[in-house]
Amino acid sequence: MIRLKKSRTRFNIDFVKMSMLFAIFIILFSWIYIYRVDDASLSGLFTQKNIFHAKKFLIGLIGIEEDKPAFLDINTWKNSLKLTYETIQMSVMAAGFATIGMLLTVLFAARNYADGTLTLKKGLLGWSLFFIMRALYIFTRAIPELIWAMVIIFILKPGILPGAIALALHNFGILGKLCAEVIEDIDHRAIRNLSSSGAGTIQILLYGILPTVTPKFITFILYRWEVIIRTTIVVGFIGAGGLGQQFKLSMSWFQYTDITVILICYLLVVFVADILSEGLRKISQE
Repeated sequence: MIRLKKSRTRFNIDFVKMSMLFAIFIILFSWIYIYRVDDASLSGLFTQKNIFHAKKFLIGLIGIEEDKPAFLDINTWKNSLKLTYETIQMSVMAAGFATIGMLLTVLFAARNYADGTLTLKKGLLGWSLFFIMRALYIFTRAIPELIWAMVIIFILKPGILPGAIALALHNFGILGKLCAEVIEDIDHRAIRNLSSSGAGTIQILLYGILPTVTPKFITFILYRWEVIIRTTIVVGFIGAGGLGQQFKLSMSWFQYTDITVILICYLLVVFVADILSEGLRKISQE
């Protein structure tokens, strides 16, 4: 037993060392490629032309050269707050869809369910479901939200629902993988007791797994919700609604002070979401 623990400790240390060496190699190789192969230079970013355009853009955001900046117009704020509400709607819908999909499939994607550790039942069905669910997670998270949004908007029509579905599909795969790994790391004793007492899959999930993994599940769900809020600007670029769509229009029409209002709204939404997430995480851990 002592030898086994020592071998595991040595394996963990070696794995950490190899990971650090590999990360250093990747960093060095990336910079060598940038300077030698791609012939890039940091000094090229600070040319007179780039500085001129950057200065012009920043002055435009502040509204120095405008008679009536958008951030001093009450109607602009009303419209932006309405779009902010749509953005929040989209993010909540996306997080909700992704969470529901994850909860319905996560147990079958856990390796300890497939090999019968949780249910005390071994069979081909468990492994078949495991590989199907894991492949589904890989497929949905491998395709970026923007591609999902383009496909769904092409099928449906522009609006916050296609945007929410696109965001949900991508985050469904991410949440599924993260939460399946949480299930794989739980203590199996209570779940084995339920299985030996004749509990079914749903009962095991509701009474044996969820009470144990709920804090971590909530942490991952809230984290992905924060990411979804920031990602709404991306799907908004192709007509999914919200602040992202207005941001694209303002950029296209060079309405820089409108961009300032939109950025302020995004900052407020992310700030409020961060406070809510922190509060909900504390409640779930008590």
